[in-house]
Amino acid sequence: MTGFIIFNNSSANFFIVFLKCILLYQYFVIHKPFNVLSQFTSQDGKKTLKDFFDVPVNVYPVGRLDYDSEGLLILTNDSFLNNYLLNPLHDHEREYWVQVEGNISAEAIAQIEKGVVIKAGGKTSHTKKCRAEKILQPYQIKERNPPIRYRKNIPESWLKLILTEGKNRQVRKMTAQAGFPTLRLIRYRIEEITIEDLQPGEMKMLSKTELYNLLQIKKR
Repeated sequence: MTGFIIFNNSSANFFIVFLKCILLYQYFVIHKPFNVLSQFTSQDGKKTLKDFFDVPVNVYPVGRLDYDSEGLLILTNDSFLNNYLLNPLHDHEREYWVQVEGNISAEAIAQIEKGVVIKAGGKTSHTKKCRAEKILQPYQIKERNPPIRYRKNIPESWLKLILTEGKNRQVRKMTAQAGFPTLRLIRYRIEEITIEDLQPGEMKMLSKTELYNLLQIKKR
């Protein structure tokens, strides 16, 4: 007979799995470790997401975290979600925990909140108003490997920053402009999605409904 494809059990199961990977949207929340590229292809021998996270081949990160930053990334094959979150017209909160060099002052925090002038993409821009608060080191934070540099006579402090924009290396540029260089940067939250229950290198899978609700996006 022609016009028909005959499957045995194993080939049929493979075909079903293959179709699910192509047709179904999948959503993963990961905690990117320090010194890992936010991509799956290697570059200059650096570690990538592939070294830590086993996800389907058509799943990619939404946006990025710098190589030397840690924390929350969303992985998906949902192009609408990717375009939505990367569109500057759709403001959404991003919460960062930042360890800075020096005992950050109230004046510096006020300066960061009001916005500072930075260079991004070859252009000079003024950052949007944000929320900034000096905090104790969050209990969830473990010692980094490798650890940050330690200077005996220079104190360190932690800052919580909540932004609604995401320019290239923006947080580092903001704290540097206020006179307190960033030593460690962790993205803890995007809207209501957090890494509260994830250690570096761990991930969890969410349904579309769960993810969209946490991001406060109307269902499509």
